[in-house]
Amino acid sequence: MEDELDRKICALLAEDARQSLAQIGAQVGLSTSAVNERIRRLTERGTIRRIMADIAPEAAGLPVTAFIWVALATGVDEGAFRAAMTDTPQVTACHHVTGGWSYLVQIRAGSLNGVEDFLSRLKAGQWIARSETMLALSTVVEPPFQFRGITGGA
Repeated sequence: MEDELDRKICALLAEDARQSLAQIGAQVGLSTSAVNERIRRLTERGTIRRIMADIAPEAAGLPVTAFIWVALATGVDEGAFRAAMTDTPQVTACHHVTGGWSYLVQIRAGSLNGVEDFLSRLKAGQWIARSETMLALSTVVEPPFQFRGITGGA
Protein backbone atom coordinates (compact mmCIF):
# COMPACT_ATOMS: atom_id res chain seq x y z
CA MET A 1 0.00 0.00 0.00
CA GLU A 2 1.19 3.45 -0.80
CA ASP A 3 0.13 5.39 2.29
CA GLU A 4 -2.06 5.61 5.36
CA LEU A 5 -5.13 6.62 3.31
CA ASP A 6 -4.84 3.39 1.29
CA ARG A 7 -4.67 1.43 4.55
CA LYS A 8 -7.77 3.20 5.89
CA ILE A 9 -9.70 2.59 2.66
CA CYS A 10 -8.76 -1.11 2.72
CA ALA A 11 -9.76 -1.39 6.39
CA LEU A 12 -13.13 0.25 5.69
CA LEU A 13 -13.80 -2.06 2.74
CA ALA A 14 -12.80 -5.11 4.80
CA GLU A 15 -15.18 -3.98 7.56
CA ASP A 16 -18.13 -3.41 5.21
CA ALA A 17 -17.68 -3.53 1.45
CA ARG A 18 -21.25 -2.28 0.95
CA GLN A 19 -20.27 1.24 1.95
CA SER A 20 -20.61 3.76 -0.84
CA LEU A 21 -17.55 5.55 -2.17
CA ALA A 22 -19.01 8.76 -0.71
CA GLN A 23 -19.26 7.16 2.76
CA ILE A 24 -15.67 5.97 2.56
CA GLY A 25 -14.55 9.37 1.30
CA ALA A 26 -16.23 11.12 4.22
CA GLN A 27 -14.37 8.88 6.66
CA VAL A 28 -10.93 9.40 5.09
CA GLY A 29 -11.32 13.01 3.90
CA LEU A 30 -11.34 12.37 0.15
CA SER A 31 -13.79 12.98 -2.67
CA THR A 32 -15.78 10.11 -4.16
CA SER A 33 -13.70 10.21 -7.34
CA ALA A 34 -10.43 10.18 -5.37
CA VAL A 35 -11.60 7.11 -3.39
CA ASN A 36 -12.64 5.42 -6.63
CA GLU A 37 -9.22 6.10 -8.18
CA ARG A 38 -7.39 4.74 -5.12
CA ILE A 39 -9.51 1.57 -5.12
CA ARG A 40 -8.85 1.14 -8.86
CA ARG A 41 -5.07 1.44 -8.29
CA LEU A 42 -5.15 -0.88 -5.27
CA THR A 43 -7.01 -3.44 -7.39
CA GLU A 44 -4.60 -3.12 -10.32
CA ARG A 45 -1.63 -3.68 -7.99
CA GLY A 46 -3.28 -6.73 -6.46
CA THR A 47 -3.64 -5.23 -2.98
CA ILE A 48 -7.41 -5.60 -3.24
CA ARG A 49 -7.99 -9.06 -4.64
CA ARG A 50 -11.78 -9.07 -4.50
CA ILE A 51 -14.73 -7.52 -2.72
CA MET A 52 -17.21 -10.10 -1.52
CA ALA A 53 -20.11 -10.81 0.78
CA ASP A 54 -19.52 -12.53 4.12
CA ILE A 55 -21.99 -15.42 4.00
CA ALA A 56 -22.92 -17.32 7.17
CA PRO A 57 -21.83 -20.92 6.35
CA GLU A 58 -24.64 -22.34 8.51
CA ALA A 59 -27.21 -20.34 6.54
CA ALA A 60 -25.73 -21.80 3.33
CA GLY A 61 -26.28 -25.31 4.75
CA LEU A 62 -22.59 -25.88 5.57
CA PRO A 63 -22.33 -26.11 9.37
CA VAL A 64 -19.41 -28.57 9.53
CA THR A 65 -15.81 -27.32 9.39
CA ALA A 66 -13.06 -29.91 9.01
CA PHE A 67 -9.29 -29.52 8.96
CA ILE A 68 -7.44 -32.25 7.12
CA TRP A 69 -3.71 -32.77 7.44
CA VAL A 70 -2.53 -34.34 4.20
CA ALA A 71 0.73 -36.13 3.39
CA LEU A 72 0.95 -36.48 -0.38
CA ALA A 73 1.63 -39.91 -1.84
CA THR A 74 4.99 -40.51 -3.47
CA GLY A 75 5.04 -39.44 -7.11
CA VAL A 76 1.92 -37.25 -6.88
CA ASP A 77 1.92 -34.26 -9.24
CA GLU A 78 1.82 -31.50 -6.64
CA GLY A 79 0.64 -28.93 -9.18
CA ALA A 80 -2.31 -31.16 -10.05
CA PHE A 81 -3.13 -31.56 -6.34
CA ARG A 82 -3.07 -27.77 -5.87
CA ALA A 83 -5.29 -27.30 -8.93
CA ALA A 84 -7.72 -29.93 -7.63
CA MET A 85 -7.97 -28.15 -4.25
CA THR A 86 -8.50 -24.81 -6.00
CA ASP A 87 -11.27 -26.32 -8.13
CA THR A 88 -13.04 -28.12 -5.25
CA PRO A 89 -15.88 -25.95 -3.90
CA GLN A 90 -15.79 -27.53 -0.41
CA VAL A 91 -12.19 -26.36 0.11
CA THR A 92 -12.19 -23.01 1.92
CA ALA A 93 -8.43 -22.91 2.52
CA CYS A 94 -5.40 -24.98 1.54
CA HIS A 95 -1.98 -24.29 3.03
CA HIS A 96 1.37 -25.82 2.07
CA VAL A 97 2.97 -26.44 5.48
CA THR A 98 6.22 -27.45 7.12
CA GLY A 99 6.74 -30.51 9.29
CA GLY A 100 5.46 -34.04 8.80
CA TRP A 101 2.53 -33.03 6.60
CA SER A 102 2.41 -31.64 3.09
CA TYR A 103 -0.81 -29.59 3.31
CA LEU A 104 -3.47 -28.43 5.72
CA VAL A 105 -6.84 -28.35 3.95
CA GLN A 106 -9.93 -26.70 5.43
CA ILE A 107 -13.33 -27.69 4.12
CA ARG A 108 -16.97 -26.82 4.78
CA ALA A 109 -19.59 -29.54 4.55
CA GLY A 110 -23.29 -29.98 5.15
CA SER A 111 -22.75 -33.02 7.36
CA LEU A 112 -20.18 -35.53 8.51
CA ASN A 113 -21.10 -37.55 5.41
CA GLY A 114 -19.86 -34.60 3.35
CA VAL A 115 -16.50 -34.79 5.12
CA GLU A 116 -16.34 -38.54 4.45
CA ASP A 117 -17.21 -37.97 0.79
CA PHE A 118 -14.39 -35.43 0.46
CA LEU A 119 -11.89 -37.85 2.05
CA SER A 120 -13.11 -40.64 -0.24
CA ARG A 121 -12.45 -38.45 -3.28
CA LEU A 122 -8.91 -37.69 -2.04
CA LYS A 123 -8.26 -41.40 -1.60
CA ALA A 124 -9.83 -42.35 -4.93
CA GLY A 125 -7.63 -39.78 -6.67
CA GLN A 126 -4.60 -41.43 -5.06
CA TRP A 127 -3.43 -38.05 -3.79
CA ILE A 128 -2.64 -38.99 -0.22
CA ALA A 129 -0.29 -41.33 1.59
CA ARG A 130 -1.99 -40.54 4.90
CA SER A 131 -4.26 -37.96 6.46
CA GLU A 132 -5.61 -36.83 9.80
CA THR A 133 -8.94 -35.05 10.14
CA MET A 134 -10.05 -32.72 12.91
CA LEU A 135 -13.53 -31.24 13.27
CA ALA A 136 -14.20 -27.75 14.62
CA LEU A 137 -16.51 -27.83 17.64
CA SER A 138 -17.09 -24.08 17.46
CA THR A 139 -15.50 -21.09 15.76
CA VAL A 140 -14.11 -18.12 17.65
CA VAL A 141 -12.58 -16.14 14.76
CA GLU A 142 -12.93 -16.87 11.05
CA PRO A 143 -12.29 -14.88 7.89
CA PRO A 144 -15.28 -14.18 5.62
CA PHE A 145 -16.74 -17.32 4.10
CA GLN A 146 -16.48 -17.44 0.32
CA PHE A 147 -19.56 -19.16 -1.06
CA ARG A 148 -18.36 -21.16 -4.08
CA GLY A 149 -21.58 -22.73 -5.21
CA ILE A 150 -21.57 -25.69 -2.85
CA THR A 151 -24.74 -26.67 -1.10
CA GLY A 152 -25.47 -28.37 2.20
CA GLY A 153 -26.67 -31.92 2.54
CA ALA A 154 -24.10 -34.68 2.21
